[in-house]
Amino acid sequence: METDKRLDARAAEIVSEMTLEEKTALLQGKDFWHMEGNARFGLPEMMMTDGPHGLRKQAGSSDHMGLGDSVPATCFPTASVSACSFDPELLEEMGAALGEECLREEVGILLGPGVNHKRSPLCGRNFEYFSEDPVLTGKMAAGLIRGIQSTGVGACLKHFAANDQEKMRQIADSVVDERAMREIYLRQFEIAVKEGDPCAVMTSYNRINGVYGSENAELMEHIARSDWDFRGIFITDWGAFNEPVESYRNGLDLEMPGSCRGTAEIVAEAVRSGTLPGETLDRIAARLVSVLLRYRELKTGEPFDTSAHLYLAQRVAEESAVLLKNERNALPLRPGSSVAVLGYGARHPRYQGSGSSRVNCFELDDLWSALSDKDLDCVYAEGFGEDGSATEEQISAAVEAARGRDAVVIVAGLPDSYESEGFDRTSLDMPEGENRLITAVAEINPNVIVLLQCGGPVSMPWLDRVRAVLYAGLAGCQGGKAAAALLTGETVPSGKLAETWPFRNEDAPCDAYYLKTGKCCQYRESIFTGYRYYDSAEKPVQFPFGHGLSYTEFEYGGIALSTERLLRDGKMTASFIVKNTGDCRGKET
Repeated sequence: METDKRLDARAAEIVSEMTLEEKTALLQGKDFWHMEGNARFGLPEMMMTDGPHGLRKQAGSSDHMGLGDSVPATCFPTASVSACSFDPELLEEMGAALGEECLREEVGILLGPGVNHKRSPLCGRNFEYFSEDPVLTGKMAAGLIRGIQSTGVGACLKHFAANDQEKMRQIADSVVDERAMREIYLRQFEIAVKEGDPCAVMTSYNRINGVYGSENAELMEHIARSDWDFRGIFITDWGAFNEPVESYRNGLDLEMPGSCRGTAEIVAEAVRSGTLPGETLDRIAARLVSVLLRYRELKTGEPFDTSAHLYLAQRVAEESAVLLKNERNALPLRPGSSVAVLGYGARHPRYQGSGSSRVNCFELDDLWSALSDKDLDCVYAEGFGEDGSATEEQISAAVEAARGRDAVVIVAGLPDSYESEGFDRTSLDMPEGENRLITAVAEINPNVIVLLQCGGPVSMPWLDRVRAVLYAGLAGCQGGKAAAALLTGETVPSGKLAETWPFRNEDAPCDAYYLKTGKCCQYRESIFTGYRYYDSAEKPVQFPFGHGLSYTEFEYGGIALSTERLLRDGKMTASFIVKNTGDCRGKET
């Protein structure tokens, strides 16, 4: 966040007048969600809360896994979806809306975005992360940060760093070579810091080359503060704190939450004994006081336009959906056609992931209701249950509903039990009941369209038997309206995959080591991750990074390369003309 020299100067003055105990009291959260304030200097307690795609302010009992109730908010599409828009400006709009909702609820820092690298498609938290490409991730994150912070609310970039599995995340040691660390696992953080200027960065649970994130001077002091000129505060992930003196000596500013007592006393004794320099404590306290002073100046409690936020959530979903397959122009659906809509998710959508980013949304739509409002003759059958299992009776009823229909839309994907914070996926397989349903329906109706609700790649053994596949992902609380607009051609798909979809998880370059080497996580594939590996090894994939079809066609021409800036700053500019040569309006990434 842009430095306010006036507030920084005032923070330094306040710290110079504080007692040792007042300074060390700032180093821990007051409770689960609040920074400690100081009444003597008029410093307010400040709330921070989840999450990357929607405000999760808990109104009652506090927890970090999304179990407790939270105040209503807009649930935007998750990062795994919005990254497919390849549009940082769209993310900036989304960030500004998130910031407005934070102001209404008196939240000073929003804990997001998450930018960890998608090393494996099995990571249970991949739905919260953007891409396998660090540049795309960094650009999208910077846009979201700029949007949030345009309202005065701070953004907290997370999780620093190499935190790309959920298994044993509290004790895992990510062993990464220097080149891969700089080019792959830190590059997105670097871009987000330099172009987004976040108020805070959250350290990860895991060790990085033997050192916990909260104690890692190489990452916090040498790379982030010295190399990238990061001027914000470092906050631990909740409970990701090991040794107080080492942490604060090596760059940490704030331990969260404040449930474990004793840190302040340990640090105070270290300062008195000379183990921790007093100047180090003063710098930390000044950074924290500066954040509280900025929060004190925010105009909180202001209302926002709920309907505008809901419409924006729909627009993000529409512009991020990826048309994976569309044989014989099965999509868009023709006006007046008869359509069978199948699948539990058509009426009960899976629109977000599980865990600390789970949002209690203002309003939740669904595809069945949205399609029923269109010029279509629709019937519905459940086909399978919430967990993806299907009885023979369910499949038979769905087959009968689909028989003779002009088109069949099957909503399928992954249930909550398949991907969440706290555990990793075991394979790319969808539930067996969903695969059986799709196969059975495709045998009696050739015009099957599959709409996927999931946070990442899935295997599709039925792919050659269906006409079209639209990846909606975890599309947020207005994903039903967005999907209906896309299926009927009111909106033309323009999203591109932000990660490679392999045929099997065994095809991933890290598979031989991922989740298989105990707490020592060996990154032996080095920089050859994602498309860098698949392209280099010429490995066939289900869908490549950047794949995405449209209802129209585009022609490229007139490419020109300018080297005017090459000697001055080492940059070249490529330009070309893109022309829509098809029959309808469309956008091209």
